Amino acid sequence: MPSTHTPSSSSTCQSAKLSRIFSFSVTASRIIGGGGGGGGGGGMFSAPFVLTFSLLLSVPILFLLVGPRIFPPTPLAAPISPSDELDDLSLFHRAAAASSFSRLASPNSKLKIAFLFLTNTDLYLSPLWDNFFKTAHSSLYNVYVHADPSANVTVPGGVFKDRFIDHAKRTYRASPTLISATRRLLATAVLDDPANAFFAVLSQYCIPLHSFKYVYSSLVDSRSFDLSSDSSANTDHGVRIQYKSFIEIISKEPRLWKRYIARGRYSMMPEIPFEKFRVGSQFFVLTRRHVLTVIKDRRLWKKFKLPCYRDDECYPEEHYFPTLLSMVDENGCTHYTLTRVNWTGTKNGHPYTYKPDEISPQLIRDLRKSNYSSSYLFARKFSPDCLKPLLKIAHKVIFRD
Repeated sequence: MPSTHTPSSSSTCQSAKLSRIFSFSVTASRIIGGGGGGGGGGGMFSAPFVLTFSLLLSVPILFLLVGPRIFPPTPLAAPISPSDELDDLSLFHRAAAASSFSRLASPNSKLKIAFLFLTNTDLYLSPLWDNFFKTAHSSLYNVYVHADPSANVTVPGGVFKDRFIDHAKRTYRASPTLISATRRLLATAVLDDPANAFFAVLSQYCIPLHSFKYVYSSLVDSRSFDLSSDSSANTDHGVRIQYKSFIEIISKEPRLWKRYIARGRYSMMPEIPFEKFRVGSQFFVLTRRHVLTVIKDRRLWKKFKLPCYRDDECYPEEHYFPTLLSMVDENGCTHYTLTRVNWTGTKNGHPYTYKPDEISPQLIRDLRKSNYSSSYLFARKFSPDCLKPLLKIAHKVIFRD
């Protein structure tokens, strides 16, 4: 990224621009005044007129430079309402307080995985997820759904029945409302069950790539699933003593600077300097301690909740979580996600969407391949009409590990 785009060189850029403006004004005044050389009295206009003209010429140019800082452009989306903010804060306070005193029901209680679904449409692939959970014992998982109330989402049966959270709120693309929705899901899961130890954030377009048994074993029991870490550092005499969050954290990305200034050049300062700004997938698996970090955060949230001024560089949900966790506990994160996404031929920030005629056993095997873990556990994005071909290969391919 060119150094001229960094905050440290802003004053130099401004000085250079002002110097060019001054030079332009002087040149214009000389032209209007008759060139300024070769004897006096040859100008077309008087000196006071030339000075006035130069000043008038400089005003609109100066306004173009400093105007955006004095009169910022109109944001694209309305900020989160105070009532929604207060509702969320109340929920977060209760979840954080309850977690401080919560204990597992018994010493023999199993750790659970909370599956958190964000949706603004019907859960078209819910039958596939029903089959995924069918072989799992109910004591090993919980399901929670945040559905945009303006979308009139049909509540399916099966594992999703009665799992829609009551305090869901409307979400908008290119806005911090997607961060809020995720935080609501996380807080609800923390408050609901102290056994929830892992929190997997998914969408209505996600599918599982393995059986529940494989997913649970990979997250809870396996000491070798994470290929990027030294397993001995997280075990003691063969017993797992530390868990990491599977969240993508990227510090170098071509458009990172433009995304950083999407709310204004200096809007993230001083809490988040550019060198601390990160990007990553909004779909991740967090440990309980990192979920508590997220729902307790106020410092970074006050920056990320600011609306953007351009939607082509505004993806708050892809920056808030990796930035926060990298600043708080970078070594406690794997820096990669467990949800496979195909960004080939991306359009308007949306990943590639798989169609029914692409569904095959080989596709599932290819989607599982990972350089960082034994396998990806989930994948997206699949169109609703992929359900039938996915169900056809579910038991023989997807759930056969």
